[in-house]
Amino acid sequence: MSTPEHRGVTAIADALRAAGLPEAAAGIRFLDDDVRTAAAAAEAIGVPVGAIANSLVFVADGAPLLVLTSGDHRADTTRLAALVGVTEVGKATPAFVREHTGQAIGGVAPIGHPVPLRTLVDSHLERYPVVWAAAGHPKSVFPTTYADLVTLTGGTAARVGVEEDDPSS
Repeated sequence: MSTPEHRGVTAIADALRAAGLPEAAAGIRFLDDDVRTAAAAAEAIGVPVGAIANSLVFVADGAPLLVLTSGDHRADTTRLAALVGVTEVGKATPAFVREHTGQAIGGVAPIGHPVPLRTLVDSHLERYPVVWAAAGHPKSVFPTTYADLVTLTGGTAARVGVEEDDPSS
């Protein structure tokens, strides 16, 4: 598959190859339309929405916190604060996201940031043999595994949210 040139996507492909995952780099897909939501990405790729790894950036006591949630989860900021030992976790502005990731909301990849970010990876993603994450542009995604996602990001596996169809989880 031919991938249009885009510096963000190229940087993610390079980072995947450098991490020893050339198959993930080769699997980058550049889609026809923006896939800024898990539902849009899942539909475009033809996978369950839970197999999409949303890259959400939060402000945790002033510092960036990257949370990779399963597409069928909402992040619970109270739970996130407890997991990382801070008093407050809130929504980041687009400018904060770009400053700390070098990428725009909707295309934030789990890797390729100016400096590594403290990261939590939703353990719900482990249910899927292949998960899909943004590749540095709102129209791009790459395939990986849950284990590789945790390793790539240096993240911590955790229950980070509530499943949409099960408020008790």
